Amino acid sequence: MSRKLPIGKGKTPRTSCARALLRRAVDEKTGERLSLSAVTLRVGWCADLVSNLAATLLAEHCNTGDVEVLASGVDAGGRKLPSNAWMALRRLGWSAAPPEGVKVNDRIVRMAQEQAGRALRSAKWRADLTAGVLAAWPIDPGKRTPREWDAVRAAVPGGKYLPSSIIKARTRQAATYLKANGRLPVDVFELEGAPKVARLLLLAACDGQQATIERSETGTGQALLRLQLPTRPDPQAYRDWTWVACPIVLPPTVPASAVLHLPTLRLAGDSVRADLAYTHAVPKAHRTGHAVALGVDWGLNTLLSAGAVQLNGEGRITALGAGGQFRAAGVLAKQHRLRRLSERLHTKADQYERLIAGHDDQLAPKLDVLRGEIQHVSQRRSSLNDALAWAAARWAVDQAIAAGATVIYVEDLRSMEAGGMGRTLNTRLSQQVRGQIADRMRHLATEQGIAVVTVPARNTSKLCPHCLTPLRHRKAPDRPTLAGWKWAICPHQDCRWQGDRDHGAWRRIAARGLAHQATTVTDRTGGHMVIRTVLDNLEANAVLTPTAKTSRKDRTKTGSTRRRSTRPAPRRRRAPSPARPHGRAGQRPEGHAHTDRTRLPRAAHRHQGMNTVSTSTTGHRPPATRGSTRRGIPPPRPRPPTTVGNDPGNSIRLRIA
Repeated sequence: MSRKLPIGKGKTPRTSCARALLRRAVDEKTGERLSLSAVTLRVGWCADLVSNLAATLLAEHCNTGDVEVLASGVDAGGRKLPSNAWMALRRLGWSAAPPEGVKVNDRIVRMAQEQAGRALRSAKWRADLTAGVLAAWPIDPGKRTPREWDAVRAAVPGGKYLPSSIIKARTRQAATYLKANGRLPVDVFELEGAPKVARLLLLAACDGQQATIERSETGTGQALLRLQLPTRPDPQAYRDWTWVACPIVLPPTVPASAVLHLPTLRLAGDSVRADLAYTHAVPKAHRTGHAVALGVDWGLNTLLSAGAVQLNGEGRITALGAGGQFRAAGVLAKQHRLRRLSERLHTKADQYERLIAGHDDQLAPKLDVLRGEIQHVSQRRSSLNDALAWAAARWAVDQAIAAGATVIYVEDLRSMEAGGMGRTLNTRLSQQVRGQIADRMRHLATEQGIAVVTVPARNTSKLCPHCLTPLRHRKAPDRPTLAGWKWAICPHQDCRWQGDRDHGAWRRIAARGLAHQATTVTDRTGGHMVIRTVLDNLEANAVLTPTAKTSRKDRTKTGSTRRRSTRPAPRRRRAPSPARPHGRAGQRPEGHAHTDRTRLPRAAHRHQGMNTVSTSTTGHRPPATRGSTRRGIPPPRPRPPTTVGNDPGNSIRLRIA
């Protein structure tokens, strides 16, 4: 299989990842078919060897000095370090040896060095952030002054555009350490400790002597992964390593022309998951030159509100339709219930730990069960958040595709801190999955060549999208005098726009993005497109021009007015009902008879025509028949009373209708 990807005009290569499972395998040395449990066991043995070597490397080099040396990008001789982590660690002379008596090949050490090198490189940003926060430690950690904010942003690399929530989170973490130990930590490694090592196999650090992958010759939807796995947990010689062939069913998201790369194998319970990387060509997304854009606004119960706007040649911006909303109230309610359940379980576990510390060892088994339940609830919350993020991102990208938009503008709420709205609402706002939705949105939009740009969120819900006048927010459109936040009304006499607050926000976001698209830059840390600041001269043009309202129906009178009946059908019955329903569901029966009854009242058993008016069939005399005796119709004869009891003098007389 060729490793070169043909790139056409207007295309760009993109490396993505798909998830697959290893369900079966074949030992090439013996020809034995390995079951799922056998494959999981052998992959687990290999992952244990790699994780032990990686843990040894992290324990030796997880300090400020070694992290600075690795992040500098040059070795002791001044030569540039390779981009691959395992090659950089070998250039620096950082290696680890397996336990005595265990035989592993050089590719196993490579995977351990790659895993440790990635962890050490990722620790550089946290180390610089922690060092800056500790260097500019405020007088009151709970509330910084404006001067202290400027000092901490100057001490942190790239702190000018860093969200304040990240700085506050690191400050709270250091304040907790200060409260427990009576002093501030020296660096991030004393604050957090050595990172944990996961049980996984980074096959990307290997070559053909350890693992290979090829598409299957039988079809494009399968691939064959071959790798060496140990036959025992402590291999004593190379004969204890054998080649194992694992067929993989490729997900449908992997194009047929994509180039496959060696996957990362992860142990998940009783199965082995393969994070399969592949490279394919996608349309190239541009930073500028957009005419149709989709604006996306965040919400709580209404998670997303989005709509499209268009920039014409004259510089005017108009809305394309009324927009839409992604509502996930049911999922968010379930998420809220799981959060409260997790809080109660954590509170109970903390109480058990305090009691066990007081030499109450009988609660130890209950604490283990409680920790298992906490982990189960956490997994449910993670799965729910992941599913919600994918669904919301898919909806937003579909809206952009349907509108023909080439860019999606999303407001930047990374620094939003909920406050002043009650404990419950503040917590729900703080635990939204906005970051996950934005990441999934970028992933799905890049496949279609659509750019995703974050814009500042300042005054997007405060000003009118048509005239930039401060809006008046009310509870509902039919309550213009009741204070609220859902409905927005423009007080300007020449505008008088009104609508849902979120719909006005996405109009402002999309218009601001189109007006400031020339200032779009690419963030170096994350590689995302952002608009950092709002310029006054460009913001003045970020207004929507209202479209002229046209009538869809010609109401010109061409003849005489149609004569209407002076005696319409009764309001209670506009159409005849069936004599008897065919089942529990179907057409509604006559009168107020319930649809869940198999046997209807007597009034519903009549067979009436199309234009008949029903009359009473009981002995009751309705008001319309009180004069029937004058027309020669005798009234119904009353029935004799019934005596209850043995004593006629004290009898109870009942009138039977």
